[in-house]
Amino acid sequence: MAGDDDVPRKAVSRLNQLSSHLSPVHATSNPNISSTDHIQHGQHGKRARKQNENTLPLDYSDVLTELSKLQTIATTPDPSNRGVIAQQKAGKLWVRQRIKLLLDCSSFQELGSVSGTATFTPTGPRTEQVGSFVPSNNIQGLGNVTVNNGTGPGVKRKVLITADDFSIRAGHLDGAVPDKTLLAEKMALANRIPMVKLVDGSSGGGSVTLIRKDGYSYVPLVRAFHHVVPQLNQGIPNLGAILGPAVGLGAARVTACHFSVMAADVGSLFNAGPKVVEGATFEEGLDVKDLGGPAMHCTNGTIDNLAANEKECMEQIKTVLGFLPNHGRCAPPSVESKDSTEREDLRLRSLIPRRQSRMYNARTIIESVVDIGSWFEIGALWGTTVISGLARLGGRPVGIVSLNCEVNGGAIDAAGSQKLTRMLKFCDVFNLPIVEFLDIPGYAIGTFAERSATMRWGIELAKTYYTTTTPIFAVITRRVYGVAGGVMVDCRDPMPRVAWPSGNWGSLPLDGGIEVGHRHELREAEKKEAGGAKRRYKELEDEYLRLMNPVRTAVKFGVEEIIDPKDTRKIVCQWAEHVYSTLMEIRLADRAAGRIQPSFT
Repeated sequence: MAGDDDVPRKAVSRLNQLSSHLSPVHATSNPNISSTDHIQHGQHGKRARKQNENTLPLDYSDVLTELSKLQTIATTPDPSNRGVIAQQKAGKLWVRQRIKLLLDCSSFQELGSVSGTATFTPTGPRTEQVGSFVPSNNIQGLGNVTVNNGTGPGVKRKVLITADDFSIRAGHLDGAVPDKTLLAEKMALANRIPMVKLVDGSSGGGSVTLIRKDGYSYVPLVRAFHHVVPQLNQGIPNLGAILGPAVGLGAARVTACHFSVMAADVGSLFNAGPKVVEGATFEEGLDVKDLGGPAMHCTNGTIDNLAANEKECMEQIKTVLGFLPNHGRCAPPSVESKDSTEREDLRLRSLIPRRQSRMYNARTIIESVVDIGSWFEIGALWGTTVISGLARLGGRPVGIVSLNCEVNGGAIDAAGSQKLTRMLKFCDVFNLPIVEFLDIPGYAIGTFAERSATMRWGIELAKTYYTTTTPIFAVITRRVYGVAGGVMVDCRDPMPRVAWPSGNWGSLPLDGGIEVGHRHELREAEKKEAGGAKRRYKELEDEYLRLMNPVRTAVKFGVEEIIDPKDTRKIVCQWAEHVYSTLMEIRLADRAAGRIQPSFT
């Protein structure tokens, strides 16, 4: 059968295919070449290929040498490069000098050390070498930071660092490898490692030159924020420093951080530079300091803190990191404290003036109560009706909040509400207990207060008090009035709190309150005799002041305990010890189980 004849033919065909694969050379139809010649020629070709392969080092030193050359270029500034020259003239450190300033010696492990833009020149059939190389202008890596803890030699912490090299295309995307930044954000989230961002330029933001280079205009993407936002809410520390002009994406990356600081001598921040602003808004003659220097952004809340220079920026970052856990499922790191928790301060007894209208320095209370040398203020130049920061009590990290009676009488305005809202969320994601020192006459009043939406931001603050769950302890030092006072003194159930003998509270302060409550009576007193209203007002004021004796409130259990101010440190230290020894374990378990989900965003 014809089908049977096909079988041997197919088998022979398949055998020939296998033979051709095994043979050094393919079969030829030339009758003048014998099969022996085929074999000899194949062996010669095989030896030639083997000899060519043997010219490459067995230890891959050729590859390692090329990598070493590229790493040397990347880690050595070119003194003739115009970007490096401009960096030096501006008084700024080079990017790798900044990394060395922040990290412990020899601890930096770079990711993508030879990433950048390169051309390759062939040197053989299988070999080539780098012809030209421009390193990426954004450096990523891991390293150790010795954090400042206020006592002893300090503690080493591992961090991820991302740092802009302004000397290469001013940090723009066309000089960067954008996947590096994205990988760093992913790594911080996946491995729960604190992230430090040293921003100088656009931090991988766009440039119009990309249109010319790529041949089309792209739709902008901010892919990294898919990973940044979970970091912020999970309490993975994001700490940023502005060490030059931060524009566009660079400005956004550092502003999003839990804590940010700007170098006063070289830092600035803006959505777009002076030339773009001039074309869009016709504001001419602006420089980077006018547009977005420290006087602008360290006083409006965009950036938390101001530092004198780059070195101080690094010190502030180290200090803040020392108060924070690696992530929100850990307790903040405690340290041994040499400051006795039993320490008393008799000066506190006479700090609060008897006359309610007189002011005092609230920072004196903070510095007296917390561990000596541990107070670190955040946001000192903005929202100045509120004082906020970090400190330790018996070596245990806490958030500190106080009203500032030296500004606007302590009445909390829109900016103060925004600042305090941010601080509450900060402490909540990092499991930091909060101690409040309260002297609050209420929300700010007047046309400016109404125009700046004080009530809107005040209620946002109230919502934050009632949606965060970190423990809060209130010390009433003087006034607690109105909605604002009620929120701050009663936002937990039960609310741990004590009062000083100077405590004074109610729905409204007497100034203004008497006129409102006794308007008709005062008007009638004035009708009866000249000066009658003034005399009756004084009688009412004296009566109210007598009835507002804090002892009366304590007798009615309206305030749980009035303490001697000198004992304040001992009491709050005992509370902090209880939080860390008992409540913290419960809180961490609740976070792990998803029963509480703090949010910074």
